Amino acid sequence: MPRLALIENLTSGLIPPGSTLMVEFDPASQWYNTSVTLAAGWLRTGGRVIYSALAQPPDDIRSQFRRLGLKPEALEKEEKLTIEDWYTTTLGQKSKEKHSIQSLKVSDLSLSLAQTELRGTSYWGSSNVGPDLLFISDDDGTVARFNDEKTWVELRLTRVNPGIRSLNAINFFSIMRGVQSEWAYKRLEGASDGIIDFRLEEPGEKVGGEAKSMMRIRFMKSLAFDRRWHQLKTDGNLEVSLDE
Repeated sequence: MPRLALIENLTSGLIPPGSTLMVEFDPASQWYNTSVTLAAGWLRTGGRVIYSALAQPPDDIRSQFRRLGLKPEALEKEEKLTIEDWYTTTLGQKSKEKHSIQSLKVSDLSLSLAQTELRGTSYWGSSNVGPDLLFISDDDGTVARFNDEKTWVELRLTRVNPGIRSLNAINFFSIMRGVQSEWAYKRLEGASDGIIDFRLEEPGEKVGGEAKSMMRIRFMKSLAFDRRWHQLKTDGNLEVSLDE
């Protein structure tokens, strides 16, 4: 089975297929680098990844995979890696990527999901099924910028999360802390199998103090886990690991 770097170092076993994990992160935390680190570790151990790029251009994601020693174009050709371009649409431009989202309106996204369901296939393709599949969204809250918050939350809870669960895949979706309403965070947390936090810890008044990137598992439904905050370190290739 593929492995989830970082996360499964802090759990009593492997994350069960079909799990939905919610990430809440500070904007200056190491979540974006961690998201690519998780994807790279999963690919190295034989898994497949669908990475939804909402906060970053797809070519930036590919560049980071190269820094981690992977060949993203080859992995995409083999259909081991799929990078979905949501980012270009946020700029009001048309994507040139093979896999892209042309509208961030919930009504359009819901229609796309419904059309594939009527054909008896998954929105992500009939071959994208199995416990070796990992979904990562780098900032799902981006969609909320273009929609009513309740409509966006309901799409995530009633269509997207159940759809990915039906594929027996592991699903990471992430939201920047302090941007959405308390209601939205609670609804999404309540529907998740795990909650993971990323923050930047400031040094306070200490002269010469250094801010620390931290991560913790706040909740995990089906596994025992380490609840403590852990400091992260980032090497020259922007690969993130636990600083134990």
